[in-house]
This record gives sequence, structure tokens and C-alpha cells, in this order.
Amino acid sequence: MQYVVIWVFLFLAAMSHAASAAITNANLALLVNDNDPQSVAVAKYYQESRLIPDENIIRLSFDHQKPSMSAAAFTKLREQVESKVPDEVQAYALTWTKPYKVACMSITSAFALGFDKAYCAQGCKTTRRLPYYGSSSGHPHRDFGIRPTMMLAGKDSNDVLQLIDRGVGADSSRPKGRAYLVSTPDKNRNVRAKIYPLIVSRMQDVVDIEVVQANYIQNKNDVLFYFTGLKNVRGLESNTYLPGAVADHLTSSGGALFGERQMSAMKWLEAGATGSYGTVTEPCNFPGKFPNPAILMHRYIGGDTLIEAYWKSVSMPGQGIFIGEPLASPFKGCRLRNGPTGKLVFEDIHAEPSCGP
Repeated sequence: MQYVVIWVFLFLAAMSHAASAAITNANLALLVNDNDPQSVAVAKYYQESRLIPDENIIRLSFDHQKPSMSAAAFTKLREQVESKVPDEVQAYALTWTKPYKVACMSITSAFALGFDKAYCAQGCKTTRRLPYYGSSSGHPHRDFGIRPTMMLAGKDSNDVLQLIDRGVGADSSRPKGRAYLVSTPDKNRNVRAKIYPLIVSRMQDVVDIEVVQANYIQNKNDVLFYFTGLKNVRGLESNTYLPGAVADHLTSSGGALFGERQMSAMKWLEAGATGSYGTVTEPCNFPGKFPNPAILMHRYIGGDTLIEAYWKSVSMPGQGIFIGEPLASPFKGCRLRNGPTGKLVFEDIHAEPSCGP
């Protein structure tokens, strides 16, 4: 029960007024591997779609055939990036899908934090935590010295271009979707279900929520959030995911993007989600190594971009890879506050279109 108490405390602490999302096309750097045709094509399309400034395009050259990169090779690569990146850049978007791992870390966390074994674990141990977790900061590099990183992942460039279109189309869309919090019989992977009642009690006035006791959902046409804990999730492609939708499953190797032992987090994107997450090395089932649905939903509905909301929801992100369209912001301009009964409500900020239900 200890981790449940900690999660409840952190969730309540995160209910303070959220600062406006501050990661934009102007302070997001786009990293390109010129050796990888998919990376080059994705970078070109993303720059055009999101109007990324030329000075924020960082061109690199490295092997794109293998899923993993050594720590030594990565350190040299990151040094190149850090020497080129403008000071005002707050976050990175990666335009390749391989490599997705750096020794014991994910490549998104390695770029964000630098390669550091303190973010890894041998066996069932916790790792270094992130002060950015649950924060209201809109400037993670200025405030914490990190640049959250997300990978525009896909098995081919066509998949990624569709992902980008979904992200762009999500902006300010105020989707009237539903959050599906799925509680499975898998005891080891269902640990997040313990906070589902808290999420319902705090957030039911700002988003439609359904707690489902099952292995999976299917034939739903309104998926905005979908969180579950299972090795392999069936029925993904039977659902309709609204632009900007977030979906992930708590399991050991969802971050092995081309792995077959367990379902890859990339399957969520292929089914139509706009963002997902998975771990690249054995995390055990510490909830802190996976997204906290309460914080992710709160920050996303409260106006954060996808990259901000996802990164703020994981307290120990070193082993996890963040994939999706980083600037997706379906609730751009919206803000949340605590209502008189303790539930979250939308602030009256005269946003257009309206933020509320």
C-alpha cells in the first residue's frame, strides 16, 4: 500500500494551478539522422507541419540498423547535439525509430537526462527520480536542466506521417472522448488500478471516465485515454482513437519497439493513438516507472502538450521510452482548478472553443 499512498499524495500535490504549456514549435529541437531515409522524410514533413525553425533542426549521422546503441557512442552523439542546440530549446523530438535504446536506458530518456546508470536498475530496484514529475513548469530546461524527449516512432515513414497529422489535427479540438481505465486480472501488471477510484472522484467533472473490469476494451468509438496493465492487449484496432488520444499498457518490455515477446507500445500508435510509452529494460512493476494516469490526464486536459503531460507523469523515466507527436495539444488554452467540492473543474478563461463538457 505504500506506493499507493505516495501516488495519492503526489497526485493531490499536482492539483495546483497549472502554468500554461510552454513547449512550442519555437523551442522544440528536431533531431535528424541523415543516414536514415525514414528519419529524413519524417523530419521534413514534421518541420513543414509544425513550422519548426531551421535553427532548431539538428542533423546527425549514425547507424540506424540496430535497436540499441552503446553508452560510449551515445555520449559522443549527445555531445554533438548539445554543442549545436540553441539555448532556448526546452525539448527534443527524435525522427527515427532505431535505435530506441542506449545500454540500460531508453534513448528518449538518455537524450533528456544524459546517459547515467543512476536512471537504470539491476533487478527490482528503484532508480533516480525526476523533480519535473508532477510539476507545473513550462520550461523544463530552464527550471530543471533537462530537455524532455519524444520519438516520432513508426514502422515506416507513412505510419509516422499519419501520426503527425493526428497530432496537428488534435490541437484545440476539445475532444468529447472517454477515459477508459482498464483493471485486468493480471495482478503484477494491474498495479495502477489502485488509484482509479481517486481519478474518478477528482476528474469526473472534466472528462468522461469509465473503469472497466476486463482484459481489454473493443469496438469503442470515443477513446481519448486508455490505460491498462497486460502483457499483450487484444482488440486495439477495433477501437476509434480521437486525435490526440493517449494509450499505454504497463508491462516489462513494451518499449522494445520491434520486440515480439510482449506487445510493443508502437502498436498503440498503429491503432490510432497519438502518444504511448513503454519500458526498454526490465523495470519490475514499480508504478513510478510508468505513467501515472492521474497526473497525465490532469496536465493534458489542463492544456499541456503531449510531451509535457507524459514526461510529468513518470517519476522514474530512465528505462521508459516516450513515443508520439510531442506538440499535440487538444486542450490548448484550457486550465483546471480545484472546485468547491474538491473536484477538478475548468477555469473560466474564455478559451475558444469552450474547454468544458
